[in-house]
Amino acid sequence: MADVTRYRPDDRRAVEALYRRVFGNDAAESSRLRWEWQYRRNPNNPGGEPEIWIAREGTALVGQYATMPVKLSVKGDEIKGSWGMDVMVAPERQRQGLGEVLFRTWDRNVGASLGLGLSDASYRLFQKLRWPDVGPIPCLVKPLSRRAFRHPRWPTAINRLISAVTFPVVLLVARSRPLRAEVRLVPRFDDSFTELWDALAPRFDVAVRRDAAYLNWKFATAPHVRYTMAALLRQGKVAGYAVYRHVHEPRGRVTLLVDFLTDPDDENGFTTLLRWVDREAREADSDKIRVFALHAAFRRLLKKSGYFQVKSTMEFVIKVNDAEVPHDFYENTDGWHVTLGDSDQDR
Repeated sequence: MADVTRYRPDDRRAVEALYRRVFGNDAAESSRLRWEWQYRRNPNNPGGEPEIWIAREGTALVGQYATMPVKLSVKGDEIKGSWGMDVMVAPERQRQGLGEVLFRTWDRNVGASLGLGLSDASYRLFQKLRWPDVGPIPCLVKPLSRRAFRHPRWPTAINRLISAVTFPVVLLVARSRPLRAEVRLVPRFDDSFTELWDALAPRFDVAVRRDAAYLNWKFATAPHVRYTMAALLRQGKVAGYAVYRHVHEPRGRVTLLVDFLTDPDDENGFTTLLRWVDREAREADSDKIRVFALHAAFRRLLKKSGYFQVKSTMEFVIKVNDAEVPHDFYENTDGWHVTLGDSDQDR
C-alpha cells in the first residue's frame, strides 16, 4: 500500500513526469507554466509550501492530490478551507483505491474540503464517500446577438432557423440601459476591497474570503488568463466589483462574468455592474454573457436583467469539518456565494 505524505521540494520533477503520463504533454506544460503562481504564491499558503498530497511506493511517486487553500466564511465563522483540484494516479495503479486514500487524507487535514467542476470519476468517488451533494452551480446566459443560441453540434440550417426565431427576444433583453452608479476599471484591488469583504461577509452563509490579497493573486496576477476588473463606486467608496473576460468558443464569442461581489440586497449596485458588463461585452462583439451563480438573490437579479438559466454541469461538493452547522445546512444553499472564479475552473 502506498504511503501518503505532504509534497516536498524535491518531488517537483517526479510530479511533472507523472502529470505528463496521466494528462499528456500539453496539459503538463500548461500546469508547469502556472505552477509557481497557483501553489507557492497563494496568499492563503503563507508557508510557501504547496498543499499537495503525494502517494509514494518506496522511491516511486504514484499519485497526487493538489489543492488550493482558502479562508472560508461559514455562517459568520472563518475556517481554513481547501479546493481539491488536480488528482492523478499512475496508470498502472488506477482502479485500486489509491484515489480514495488521497481524498480521505486531504479531507482529514483541512477545515473544509470543497470540489468544483468535478470529473465524472471524482464525482462518483465523492458519492461513494457519501459527501453532501449540493448539486451543480446554476449557469445563466444573456444573449446579445442573433448568434447567441447557436450550438456547435447543430447543422447550419438549424442554427440559422434558431437565430431567426429568437432574434426578437435578443433585441428585447440586450438593449442598452443606463448605469445607476459610477463604475471604474481597476488594475489591482486595494485595501478598500478588504474593507468591503469584511462588511459583507456576514451576508453570506458560505463564501471564500474575498480580500485584496486573494483577489489580486487570483485575478490581477494570474499568468495564464487576462481578466478585466471593474469597481462599483458610491461617493468615492467601493461598493462592489465584477471580474470578467472575453473568450472565443465554437460558433461565437462569449463574455464570462467570472466573479462579482456586492451586498445581495443592493439591487441598484448589482444591476449597475451587470449593465457595465453588458456594455463591455457588446464592445468586444460578444454574442452572449455567461455567469455561474449559486446565491438566490443574485440569480433573481440576473434573471431580471435578461439572463436565462440553462443546464449546468459544474458540480459542487463541500464538507465542513471545523465548524458546527445546522442539520439542513447542505440543503439550503440560497445564501451561498460561489462563482466560476472559485477553485481553478477558469483556466
